[in-house]
Amino acid sequence: MSELRPRPQIAVSAAIFRDRKLLLVRRNRPPANHYWTFPGGRVEYGETLAEALAREVAEETGLVIDIKDMLGWREYLPAKNGGIGHFVILPFAAHWVSGEINLNDELEDARWLDPHAIGDLPLTDRLEEIITVAARLMNG
Repeated sequence: MSELRPRPQIAVSAAIFRDRKLLLVRRNRPPANHYWTFPGGRVEYGETLAEALAREVAEETGLVIDIKDMLGWREYLPAKNGGIGHFVILPFAAHWVSGEINLNDELEDARWLDPHAIGDLPLTDRLEEIITVAARLMNG
């Protein structure tokens, strides 16, 4: 469960591609409860960004990934997420390597989607912009 933290928290997320499809997950907890986004989470003390990303993806989805490149950044401020906390999120592009989706209790759904046809899913802030950058990088 998320709790209020007095300082910004660094988090990572992964735009995971498999056979030209992008994985989106629907969060089951604040700060992005019921919104579609990339799997990921907080960087723990002493972890590299890549270690944190691989761990978070494995914990949340059961997938093994090959990380390619950072896609930019996103930020959630307390005023925008019900006061839960301040998060600086660093999204990365990645390829699926192995595993099948096995969601933990932080997620309520997952879909492999065409990154150019997401539809009207409720997405986290600035995710469409990051998806565009990721699709360009990963699929040409």
